[in-house]
Amino acid sequence: ASYGPNPICKGCLSCSKDNGCIRCQHKLFFFLRREGMRQYGECLHSCPSGYYGLRTPDMNRCSRCRIENCDSCFSRDFCTKCKTGFYSHRGRCFRGCPPGFAALEELMECVEGCEVGQWSEWGTCSRNNKTCGFKWGLETRTRQIVKKPAKDTIPCPTIAESRRCKMAMRHCPGGKWRRPAKTKDKKKKKKNLMERAQKQHSIFLATDKTSQ
Repeated sequence: ASYGPNPICKGCLSCSKDNGCIRCQHKLFFFLRREGMRQYGECLHSCPSGYYGLRTPDMNRCSRCRIENCDSCFSRDFCTKCKTGFYSHRGRCFRGCPPGFAALEELMECVEGCEVGQWSEWGTCSRNNKTCGFKWGLETRTRQIVKKPAKDTIPCPTIAESRRCKMAMRHCPGGKWRRPAKTKDKKKKKKNLMERAQKQHSIFLATDKTSQ
């Protein structure tokens, strides 16, 4: 039977003009659709997004997934596909993968990632393999890979990093210390001072001659 423009009683064992399907045929799922203030029953071969099929001796029903941001689920508490932008992990949906897991973008899943150990202490400050003779150098620390990722395409985090450091000894023991070369600015400044002194000396001589 059909009531109105839509075949709302398709697949029904019993149907109501106002409420649609009340009971469904064997193997079909009963789904209660809501449109505004109105709701009516439908009999479907598969449940819509956000619902899963629950089979019972009395009647098969479409039950809502109770997992946040889930598009389709296997059961009430296990999501099989998350909404766009969310990663699936152990039946739940996440914006980002939990610690120790890496995002597999093509499947939007979280898989076991690369695990690394603790950072070592910072190494000796050096430059050009020397620990003296310079004002600044680099010091490095490292960490080991504890567990390789399940997928070769998942990169491990950095296992070595360096930072700028100040040498403990500016001059090497027994090394000959050389005065640093004067820069162009210092030479220019000295030249200007000499020119100014010469000018003042000329003015002094001219003034002294006039007074005589």
